[in-house]
Amino acid sequence: MSRRPLIRVPALVACLCAFSLPSWGCDGCGADPEPEVEPETETTAEEEPEAEPEPENEEAPEGPVIAIDTHVDTPQRMLDDGDDPSGALEGGHLDFPRMREGGLTGAFFSVFVNPRKYAGEARWQRALALTRAIRTFVDEHPDDAALCTTAGEVRAAASAGKVAVLMGVEGAQAFGTDDPDLVIERLRELHRLGNRYLTITWSTDNPLGFASMDDNAEDDEKGLTELGRRVVREMNRLGMIVDVSHASDRTFWDIMEVAERPVLASHSSARALAQHPRNMTDPMIRKVAEGGGSICINFYTRYIDGAYARRRATLEWRERARFGAIEESEEGSWVDRGTRAFALARELDPELEPPTVVTIADHIAHVVEVGGPEAACLGSDYDGVPELPVGMEDVSDLGVLREELEKRDIPVRAVFGENVLRVLEANETPAE
Repeated sequence: MSRRPLIRVPALVACLCAFSLPSWGCDGCGADPEPEVEPETETTAEEEPEAEPEPENEEAPEGPVIAIDTHVDTPQRMLDDGDDPSGALEGGHLDFPRMREGGLTGAFFSVFVNPRKYAGEARWQRALALTRAIRTFVDEHPDDAALCTTAGEVRAAASAGKVAVLMGVEGAQAFGTDDPDLVIERLRELHRLGNRYLTITWSTDNPLGFASMDDNAEDDEKGLTELGRRVVREMNRLGMIVDVSHASDRTFWDIMEVAERPVLASHSSARALAQHPRNMTDPMIRKVAEGGGSICINFYTRYIDGAYARRRATLEWRERARFGAIEESEEGSWVDRGTRAFALARELDPELEPPTVVTIADHIAHVVEVGGPEAACLGSDYDGVPELPVGMEDVSDLGVLREELEKRDIPVRAVFGENVLRVLEANETPAE
């Protein structure tokens, strides 16, 4: 298929949630301070003034841009369908060839257990199976991929021309229990196996706290539970990033009271631009940034453009038979069915005006404006959402987003990867 020209990132080998969506039930800056000016002094013939250094290119001396996506749901395909992302895959959003084309260095592969499919102990076994699937994949592709748990390992993988594969657990339902001691034991096991963040909730409430899209989301009395507080403290002790995406507003603020290390919102956008409970308010963005954390922008169309989401919902209701037929089809993955539904929606309503890559850039720019250049990062939700904005068909189109950010003088190096690596590094050393 034809693609628009992409901004290439030389010498990079790249790798770039699953949550329930209402229609599809899916799984898953401030400016730098002005430099001080030294007072002028006279010079003599014997004392020549030092030559001013040549202005440096911001990125050239540091090598290629390292780009990290903090949330992709490709492991579901790897475990359930046997898909091997080291080669080209049919459909979906992500594989190594497309990641190289888009200029991504690595990604957090999500360990997501759908609580609507699994219950009790089966949830824990599913979490272990997904973790094993990722680790086995890396072991079987030593020339292409490297399992990374530190910022240094990510940089080493990039230097070696390998995809940096990181792991993060989406939602405490993965523990499969509400027994406090067993939860802590299993948290430590997931960390030992290489998982480096835990999203406290998913779209449903769990024993740790309340979710942004469940029935109790607007109850200001229901936030992080006592077990949730214990888990956050233990994560800080272990050196495991606390992820605040999916949390209700009350749960978020409770987490920020307890957390002593920088946090991530691994796949959330800006609520000021799109009113949705999955997105972060400006006070939330500022709070995360003040603590040294970052907000990684989710690419899902209905999360980044509220007006589009309403138009789309109206269209689906009017044409529910046609959209229902796609949803109930067994042809392809649910992500591929979502892509077909997106195409149908644009065919039925040529004036639907879905969001574009520019919309993603708007959310990044807003986070940078509110929280500073270190507050924004990438959390696409590739393979975890049914549709992406126009111009972002899959990960291979990431260069288009880079080009848009460069047009706006937004610091690409920071947003694409350095902010995530900083947060990872701040959480690496176990606390005494």
